[in-house]
Amino acid sequence: MIIPESELIINSDGSIYHLHLKPEHLSDRIITVGDPDRVPMVSQYFEEIVYTGRKREFVTHTGYYKGKLLSVISTGMGTDNIEILMTELDALVNVDLQTRIPKPAHTTLKIVRVGTSGSMQLGLPVDSLLASSYGVGLDSLMTFYPISYDSNEKSIASKVQARLKLPFVPYCVKGSEFLIDRLAKDLRQGITVTCPGFFAPQGREVRIKPALPDMMTTLSELSFEEGTLTNFEMETAGYYAMGRLLGHEVLSLNAIVANRVEKTFSQNADEVVNRLILYALENF
Repeated sequence: MIIPESELIINSDGSIYHLHLKPEHLSDRIITVGDPDRVPMVSQYFEEIVYTGRKREFVTHTGYYKGKLLSVISTGMGTDNIEILMTELDALVNVDLQTRIPKPAHTTLKIVRVGTSGSMQLGLPVDSLLASSYGVGLDSLMTFYPISYDSNEKSIASKVQARLKLPFVPYCVKGSEFLIDRLAKDLRQGITVTCPGFFAPQGREVRIKPALPDMMTTLSELSFEEGTLTNFEMETAGYYAMGRLLGHEVLSLNAIVANRVEKTFSQNADEVVNRLILYALENF
């Protein structure tokens, strides 16, 4: 199958459209961050940087950390950006960009999100580190993809829908067991809720009253055999779902910079993010 030009856009220099990367610019081990300014916070620890590039919010540095070749890429916010990122990363390794034909042998990428998040549990304080065992998506991304779920994932999603009285079924996907075993042994694990916005979709009120004003309290009281809903953010479920569809290992690591129950925000947010970056670099 030849993928048409309109469906997979290649720039005139041979790089892929949004990320502006060529296959040789990329490692198969990738750390992602939301904020473009966080990319040099990771690559400052590289012994050597062999590639830097930027297009829109997608900033990429590839280099060596203790002899390991790694790429760090910024994504911006939201699962819409994650869909672009994951699709184009996959195309870089699994499609011949010159012939536009998928390669016969599949390459699996290992992708670790290093991001900030807000806790919805008193027992998960500000400045904690957390690995997402599951991601629950309150966005609509998986409406457009033919994804399958196991019974545990279906159960979590249906209970969230029932408790919030949502007019749609959320999606729930487990993180990479391979990466959980590798990176989450020393971290608390929890079920992360991925929201399609920062304010009302996470139960925040500034000048507009949310349609679900008790959303955070309602979700924090839910529990499952797999654990409790621990934190809000805007990308994890999209990562996990796209990783499953495309055949990549993905794990989300969270620096808890806010506790929504206590209504507190970290006084050392940069320090806790840096601690998470070093943890990811050492264990990836």
